[in-house]
Order: sequence, then structure tokens, then C-alpha cells
Amino acid sequence: MKKENLLRHWWLWLLLLLAVAGGTATYIATTHQAAPKRTTTKTVAKAIDWQQPSEKKAYPNAKQTTKFNILVSTTKHRVFLRSKNKVLYTMYASTGKDNSTPKGTFEIQTERGQFFYNSKSGEGAHYWTSFKDHGIYLFHTVPTNRKGHYLKDEAKALGHSANSHGCVRLSVPDAKYIFEQVPTGTPVTVI
Repeated sequence: MKKENLLRHWWLWLLLLLAVAGGTATYIATTHQAAPKRTTTKTVAKAIDWQQPSEKKAYPNAKQTTKFNILVSTTKHRVFLRSKNKVLYTMYASTGKDNSTPKGTFEIQTERGQFFYNSKSGEGAHYWTSFKDHGIYLFHTVPTNRKGHYLKDEAKALGHSANSHGCVRLSVPDAKYIFEQVPTGTPVTVI
């Protein structure tokens, strides 16, 4: 008998030893098969082009859409443009790290601008639109440096993780759409 076969049937040897020693043994028949080989696949996050719209379709007409509203999902890293509860368009987003994006129901406010720079955080952004505290919590592009150049490493979080100081970061065209097309007073819900 080969050594591998002896090792493979160790339980038979144990039963035999118990029987010789005068003990009782219960035998349960089982079929031993080699475990299937496991293959592991590594999920690689899809690179999101922060210079392009999130979808390859036209943005909805916010001014002519019945009960147009915005839903921000901090866990899915998405912004949903909706008519009532029907999703019309989905945007990739990056919200506040450490749950710093406030949750609740707000609305698009009058404060908007084409560029800002915060020297305290060392970041700025283009196409900003306020939704809470009049210029504190914003929708805006991925961050920029003080000269307005986009920070490409920060843009990698878009659609994948929370990485802002509380604002909702979007691709350049998505932020520009909200800045130019979404009316003041539009409801914004953050969950």
C-alpha cells in the first residue's frame, strides 16, 4: 500500500486500533473527495473619467421635469436626479469622509459660483452650487489647487469613496449641469 493511501485512510486505522484495544467505535461512511480548487478574482474599481458626464445620455431638463429632486447616497457614492421617485440620471460622487456630509432634506440655494479656493483646506473647485448653510455645503467639481488645476489623485475617489470635507464632489460636466440648469429651491435629500 502506498504511503499516500495509508494517510488518506487514517480513519480506518483509528477504527482498527480502537477495535483491537477493546473499545467500541462507530463508523460513519463518508466519501472523501478532493476540495475543488478555488479561484480568486480581484475586483478592480472601474476608473471613472471625471472629465466626462457620468452617463452617456442627455441630462434631464430640470426646469420642465415634474417634481424634480436630487437624492444623494453617501454609501453608494451617487447622486440621483429624479422625477418624484423615478431616477432619470445617475452621477458618480464623492461625499464627506467620516460622515461629514449632513444628512437630511435641504434645497438648492441661491449661492453659486464658477470657482472658489479654500486656503485652510488647500483645495478649491469649479462650478459650485450651495445646498445647505448658504455656501458651506456644496455640489462642485473634483477639487483643484489654488490655480484652478484639478487634483487628479483626489478625482480617483469619485464614485468609489467618501473623500471630501462635507461637500458633494462631481465630475466637471455633472457639476456644471447642476450649476447651470438646476433651479434654486430644488429639493435635495442626503441619505
